[in-house]
Amino acid sequence: MLTSTLLLSKQLPTLNYSSTTERFDDTWEAPLATLLGLGRAAGADFIEFFLERVNYISSLAEDDSITSITPRLSTGAGVRVFKGHGDCFVSTNDLSFSGLKAALEKGLSILGLQLPAPNAFIPEINLELLRDYATKRGKDAWLPLCSSMQEMGETLLEGTATLKQKASHVQSRRATYFRDWQEVLVAASDGTFARDIRLTQSVGFNLLCADGANRTSIAERAGNTSDPNFLRTWNYQNSAEQIAESAGKMLYADYLESGTYPIIMANHFGGVIFHEACGHLLETTQIERDTTPFSDKKGEKIAHESLTAWDEGREENAFGTIDMDDEGMPAQRTLLIEKGVLKNFLADRAGSLLTGHPRTGSGRRQSYNYAAASRMRNTYIAAGEYSVDDLFASIDKGIYCKKMGGGSVGATGEFNFGVDEAYLIENGKVTKPLKGAILIGEAKEIMNKISMCSQDLSLAPGFCGSISGSIYTTVGQPHIKVDSITVGGR
Repeated sequence: MLTSTLLLSKQLPTLNYSSTTERFDDTWEAPLATLLGLGRAAGADFIEFFLERVNYISSLAEDDSITSITPRLSTGAGVRVFKGHGDCFVSTNDLSFSGLKAALEKGLSILGLQLPAPNAFIPEINLELLRDYATKRGKDAWLPLCSSMQEMGETLLEGTATLKQKASHVQSRRATYFRDWQEVLVAASDGTFARDIRLTQSVGFNLLCADGANRTSIAERAGNTSDPNFLRTWNYQNSAEQIAESAGKMLYADYLESGTYPIIMANHFGGVIFHEACGHLLETTQIERDTTPFSDKKGEKIAHESLTAWDEGREENAFGTIDMDDEGMPAQRTLLIEKGVLKNFLADRAGSLLTGHPRTGSGRRQSYNYAAASRMRNTYIAAGEYSVDDLFASIDKGIYCKKMGGGSVGATGEFNFGVDEAYLIENGKVTKPLKGAILIGEAKEIMNKISMCSQDLSLAPGFCGSISGSIYTTVGQPHIKVDSITVGGR
């Protein structure tokens, strides 16, 4: 909807807006509305501005020293222009009116659109009243409340000292922490005008132990959004004890014999396989590229009837929680799979335009240098009806995958994942530790073999890379049983 305030194209160079530079507030409404009107007058179907300020710092402790402190400050804007089924994206670090106008002009020209004639009218776009999630939730106070640089160093060094006390045969001890503060403002020609502040933090250990030819590496990480006191409340003693115990068990573990086994995958970070092997295949970017086997399966059974899965942005303090996505759409819960039946895909604006699937508040990007794309937020397999004991009791001989490691996933869902901590299951009981396990499979196959889900859903922080850069996500699941899967070993 357009206002009655009309400008002439030739008047634009004379305009002088005084937007607040310390924060993104409603003083940005007038210049952005004018530029959005300019884009529409030039023939674009849709225009979006994404403004961003970032205050980031990370710290690394190796053994008994702080070896790295990395700060980063950045400010910029991304401009996206749509015409028909085509779109283009331009970014700039010049947030002046002339700088944003230049970026818009570049985007228009890429799509073959020209600025209107000097005497053409340029109506302003009627933006909504600013939806300010930051002010509503008191987020403007977060940054000053975060841990100081001195606190960061002291906490990390206390953590590595605890690792030294708890673990044996230590080769190296590392503790890492980062704090990422981000302020964003989205204005679009459909009237969207929204602001938010995000505060994402993560801290964790990496422990390498060796004794002769025996070696093991164990890592553990915690993550949080929205809590300035997160680092102060990190229980590094408990985390150090857990990974020291795991390292002690795995250091002298026997190597697994390759074969096909039933397995139980632990909760928490065990959900990384669903994220990688299935979650990405439910993003509309995969439908656009014709790289998902599920593109025409909505409403059909794609998994075992025991499996229900969600993606949502509303879980309190979880790593992928957002109040709005990077296109200004409020967060929501999206049911992906219900009792094995595919219910929804994850769609951003462009994905919705190209595939017809409704937007799900999933348009996300690493920074203003990237166009938003359909991405996961907090993605997890829902809790089931069984106890953990029920799962173990159902297996005569199999593998318990307690802690997942790294891996790779092909474009259409073929995957292999290392297991950092595994155990043999015999007659329903966990017996000896095993190392060298690698899970090998395909999304379409494994989804139909997840026959039991326990009641102990747990979430874990993760980092996800894709077309719109690296973003913060949550993975998760309860303990699950996979009836059979190829497990590589020796």
